[in-house]
Amino acid sequence: MGVVTASAVQDAVHFERVDAARWRGACSAAAADGWRFVSLHAAAGEARVLFGKAGAHRLVACPAVDGAVPTLVDLFGAADWDEREAHDLHGIRFAGHEPLRPLVRHDLDLSTWTVPVDGEDVYQVAVGPIHASVIESGHFRFHLVGERIIHLDLRLFYKHRGLEQAAEGRSLRDGLAYAQRACAACAVTNTVAYAQAAEAALGRWPDAQLGRARTLLLELERLYNHLYDIGALCSGVGFAPGTMAFLSLKERAQRVNAALGGHRFLFGTVAVDGGSFRVDGDAAREARAEIRRIRGDADRAWRAILFNGSVQDRLDLVGVVGREEALRLGTCGPAGRASGIDHDVRAESPRLAYPDFVPARPEVATGDVQRRLELRAAELPTTFELLDELLAGPVAPGATWAAGDPAPLGAARVESPRGETAVVIEAHEGALTRFHLRTGSYRNWPSAGYAAADNLLPDFPLINKSFELCYACADR
Repeated sequence: MGVVTASAVQDAVHFERVDAARWRGACSAAAADGWRFVSLHAAAGEARVLFGKAGAHRLVACPAVDGAVPTLVDLFGAADWDEREAHDLHGIRFAGHEPLRPLVRHDLDLSTWTVPVDGEDVYQVAVGPIHASVIESGHFRFHLVGERIIHLDLRLFYKHRGLEQAAEGRSLRDGLAYAQRACAACAVTNTVAYAQAAEAALGRWPDAQLGRARTLLLELERLYNHLYDIGALCSGVGFAPGTMAFLSLKERAQRVNAALGGHRFLFGTVAVDGGSFRVDGDAAREARAEIRRIRGDADRAWRAILFNGSVQDRLDLVGVVGREEALRLGTCGPAGRASGIDHDVRAESPRLAYPDFVPARPEVATGDVQRRLELRAAELPTTFELLDELLAGPVAPGATWAAGDPAPLGAARVESPRGETAVVIEAHEGALTRFHLRTGSYRNWPSAGYAAADNLLPDFPLINKSFELCYACADR
């Protein structure tokens, strides 16, 4: 067993290959040493686990023997979807993961992918995959007694595009387009994570201007997403004034995006090995002034929610994900912090401009709808302050500098509005041989399913909107 440092830069990927007999022990030892499980994926007939810690990354690989490797799902509950996806797309079996239900591969036989729920008066309600509103395809199969949810089976991946495989053979720079198109609402996060992983493989490090520009883009993306998510949750409780106020603010934030970057979702603003985003002094002043106005209007709209008794009565202790269960499921982002998991990748992002960053914390981490809503509202002041500082003057695109030798591996983690997003790339002679994208939404979908249990069916839209996850992140 050897350890190879992929690059001399600060966020180097430490690669370790072990056989099946040592696979579980090596992963357990990494966790005991403070490394956090981030994701599992398959490549070249192996299962590979990405661990993260304080800006560094560790990749532990195990070659499949007769098409199988030992499961990790009992060690890391968040590996459940990862192992099922690796089996469906790459044919690797995970010994001990029984039953290994399909995730991406859709079988018409319900018994192959749903959890059996038996008992007196148990029945099922199927919602989707086609919905009444204009949203992506997703199927929710509820197991109920009366109106109380006993269990929820989720089925996504209806429009799985195979972006990871399609990117193989492309140059490191051209591969960025595949990350960008995985999800519009997460476009900046996905492309910054991809660019940082590619630059780690190239042995490059961003200068201060590039780190500042990318941080500005990430916070612009966070702003409009958080504003939208608060408005959508108001819709879940039927509070139209809150919905209209926050969706109006989201529209104004996206108009700022269009003015600064030429695109409402900020497509085309991130590049590999350099910057492509520039803001002159006049545009920065105008955007800064509008964001200050948005902040004032958001504060007033939030107070209307906070002091509305009929809204508050619908939120408390609905859709609970406790801390221990959140740790087991790998719940991340605002949803994880609402459950008491004090982790935000912005606090360990040396390539970005987040000095002395401290994550927002709920006063009481009950992990319910109310805390998930309040956590987003609590994060907005930090985002407003960061944007005010970053737009205090012109924004230059920046560049990278040589910080280490090129290597065949690169990895990065970036905090999206919905949680930790990770990218792992492998390259040979400048071309991608493997691209793996794991978004915050993908990681949190099982938590949304868990949160539904022991709640009333009419409350599920509210619970779902409190996570407000992307379908497209699964359809990548």
